[in-house]
Amino acid sequence: MSRRFILFSLSLLIAVTACGPAELVVTMEIDVANPEGEGMVTRPLSDLEVQLLPYDRDAVFDSMANAFSTPEPPIPEELIAERARVQQAQEEWQNNQNRWNLIRDTLQKLTTALEQYNRGEATYVVLFREWNDFDGELGSVERQMNRSFENFTNLQEGTIEASNTIRMMRDNWGDEAFSGAGEIFLAKMRASGLDAAADTTDASGIARQNLRVKPGQYWIHARYELAYTELYWNIPVELIRGEPIQLSLSRANAEERIKL
Repeated sequence: MSRRFILFSLSLLIAVTACGPAELVVTMEIDVANPEGEGMVTRPLSDLEVQLLPYDRDAVFDSMANAFSTPEPPIPEELIAERARVQQAQEEWQNNQNRWNLIRDTLQKLTTALEQYNRGEATYVVLFREWNDFDGELGSVERQMNRSFENFTNLQEGTIEASNTIRMMRDNWGDEAFSGAGEIFLAKMRASGLDAAADTTDASGIARQNLRVKPGQYWIHARYELAYTELYWNIPVELIRGEPIQLSLSRANAEERIKL
């Protein structure tokens, strides 16, 4: 192969690369309480939509909200405090439930182990004493679990109606205040000369298949719902040609919003 052909091939490769699209790889994960022990573990967030937008959607909504005749109905502080008490009560109930399940499973394993020994053997005596201790604790934990569940449900019932009322008020306000948002988004996308793109995270929490776009300024938009809040991302990113740009979405760079 001649030097001239090699140089031509390299120049062609460089030209194709320079004219190619920019590529974004998004990883979504969240730290959660370890279900098998103490501490936290990282879990990928799968099957979540990631949008790549050539405009700042939050800036549009903020501008429209400021221009609207009435302010957005606020979430009352007392409702926020009450929902926090509900969340705390739910966590207490779940902790008691987890402890009850652990004790029940331990008793089942000890019962199986006891069947392998005669009652007079030393190992049997040790295992039986352990079984007795857990069996005595099981009833106490079960009572705590039932009381905490009753407390949680009572508190929750007290907030459902108030939460529904505020949510309907805010939804109705948003329908009026943001009625023209779609047209504004379309106009901004046309003015940018760029296209929007979207993809869904796989089992590993990664989205990349459909995030190849023209180079330019974009915003990454995604949501993840928790029990009482949602994690919200609207992060600016400058995409250029070359190696794929890596971006991680986690609790650390999310805005946590109350979910009514």
